[in-house]
Amino acid sequence: MNRGSSARKYLASCRAGVLSTLSLRHGGHPFGSLVPYVLDHSGRPVILVSRLAEHTKNLLADPRASLLARDEASDPQAGARVTLLGSATALESNSRAASRYQRFFPDSRKLLALGDFAFFSLGPLAARFIEGFGSIHWLSAEEYAPPMNTLADAETDIVVHMNAEHSHNLRDYCRHAVGGAASEATMIGLDCDGFDVRARYDTEFRLLRFDFEQAVTDAGGARTALVALASTNRKA
Repeated sequence: MNRGSSARKYLASCRAGVLSTLSLRHGGHPFGSLVPYVLDHSGRPVILVSRLAEHTKNLLADPRASLLARDEASDPQAGARVTLLGSATALESNSRAASRYQRFFPDSRKLLALGDFAFFSLGPLAARFIEGFGSIHWLSAEEYAPPMNTLADAETDIVVHMNAEHSHNLRDYCRHAVGGAASEATMIGLDCDGFDVRARYDTEFRLLRFDFEQAVTDAGGARTALVALASTNRKA
């Protein structure tokens, strides 16, 4: 696995990060704020922000920003983390990336209904990937970028098909990942590096990330990877 793929997979496994923007109020001083995000099919973090928020005002004045995502290791210095540097671009609320965000965070629809929230994506300039102690790497935008693929076109159909015809497989994936039986499991997204499932355990919902062993580039490749994972689960 190359480091670009590892960095993308790591960012995809996290659900929130620290967005740092250049403060309009305080003369460009770095300003950090916590935001949920989801990656689009180009590996760009997509965020939903209030037009009244400080970070939104900052991005509109200067689009340069960075996003830091980290795991929950007991020793934060020993755990993995990624800092993605880039420029923010406003997105239409009916774009594919915006729809993808809403599948991951359904409550965001309530915020959109208020009328003063907007989507932005962060186009990568470079990434700082720390896999652990002594493994620290700068990645260019080209190294970070996913392979060319057609999954943005195919994702909705795949998600609908998996939820309608293969809910038992989705529950099986979750059972092997977590160790407990999920009463519900719904695929909410699929990309070249893996897929995401919202699973219900009693009254708790969890977002689970499943990585593919190798990147897939089209619907056929995704099907092959999903069938292989289902087969592995049956044998386990």
